[in-house]
Amino acid sequence: MLLGPTMNAKVAFELSERIPHLGLRVKEHCHRALVYAQRMKKMGLKVIYPGLEDHPDHLLLKSIANKEYGFGGMLCLDMGTEARANKLMNLLQNYAQFGLMAVSLGYYETLMSCSGSSTSSELNEEEQALAGISPGLVRMSVGYSGTVEQRWGQFEKALSKLQDAGLLSKK
Repeated sequence: MLLGPTMNAKVAFELSERIPHLGLRVKEHCHRALVYAQRMKKMGLKVIYPGLEDHPDHLLLKSIANKEYGFGGMLCLDMGTEARANKLMNLLQNYAQFGLMAVSLGYYETLMSCSGSSTSSELNEEEQALAGISPGLVRMSVGYSGTVEQRWGQFEKALSKLQDAGLLSKK
């Protein structure tokens, strides 16, 4: 008898163990993205996040978003150049242990990628510009491990190192 695609028992069990608290994880994912976006913006960094009031689609998304979950757990940080973006991601991963560089962005740890040279590399420069993808655009899927303050301290540590190297002006 053909049953079609079926899940193995181990995967089914693991899903049944995790689904009950999925809502809690998603809320924390979204909350942290908003907190980090607000703090990055306050530092003078170019951040793109629909939860920020200056985002072009903020009001639209606010009108349709689930109030409990906010504006999602993804944010973008425009570092201007690919070299600066890669240096920041390298520091965030290897020096500050803030997150991990990855192409697929879905995990409980913060994951990040430089879109222009990874997930959108098949687009030419003109197409990337039309899509708003600068060479230094870092996409982050904000994780929910550790505390907000612990992770933010790690971010500041890496940013300070970038400033000390002269790759980012101090604000």
